[in-house]
Amino acid sequence: MTESEQAVLPADTMKAVPVTPELIDYVQQQVEPLSAVQRRLIEQTRALGQSFEMQIPPEQGKFLTLLARSIGARTIVEVGTFTGYSTLALAAGLEPGGQVVTCDLSDEWTAIAREAWAEAGVADRITLELGPAADTLRALSAEPIIDLVFIDADKVSYVDYWELLVPRIRPGGLLLADNVLYSGEAVSPGAVGNAKAIREFNAHVLADDRVESVLLTIADGLTIARKKS
Repeated sequence: MTESEQAVLPADTMKAVPVTPELIDYVQQQVEPLSAVQRRLIEQTRALGQSFEMQIPPEQGKFLTLLARSIGARTIVEVGTFTGYSTLALAAGLEPGGQVVTCDLSDEWTAIAREAWAEAGVADRITLELGPAADTLRALSAEPIIDLVFIDADKVSYVDYWELLVPRIRPGGLLLADNVLYSGEAVSPGAVGNAKAIREFNAHVLADDRVESVLLTIADGLTIARKKS
């Protein structure tokens, strides 16, 4: 087998469970009870209508908290705030004195986020940057001091965000990217639009020898990459 070949097992030999509504409900039952702030934030976001689909599920939020805590994260950068649920999860995993820098364009959505952060008592751990995320990332220190990155914004810019962030993350730090299955559309070689952009991003990450990575079937797909020493 050449280096360019991938060893892929037939689908019927893989250990996998069909994802049903009942299974999702069971998985979410295994997450510790949500706080009053988290429950209220979910309901406020649900009231926005179709935009609610952009909010990460509770089990993914807990996963973000555990990852941040497990690497002792002090500096986290998030691209895509929305109503702040993921930011809340990341802030919960920070080391004392740590900061989450989160980027978004929407005053409306982040106003909901600010209220939740204040109510949860973590507002002092979060810096919200309103404006084009690429501009915010370019303005960050060029030194590799970021511990963890979470990308969950406009899909066509994922590669650009990745290239701005990889040099700024410390060796051993983690880069996470959400929606990397794009409702399953990313598997199609003929994908178009956002699904095509995600497919190209996935190929970009896989070919990046600065990191080691894995794509997991958490929620709508979550890539976890670790920057090599």
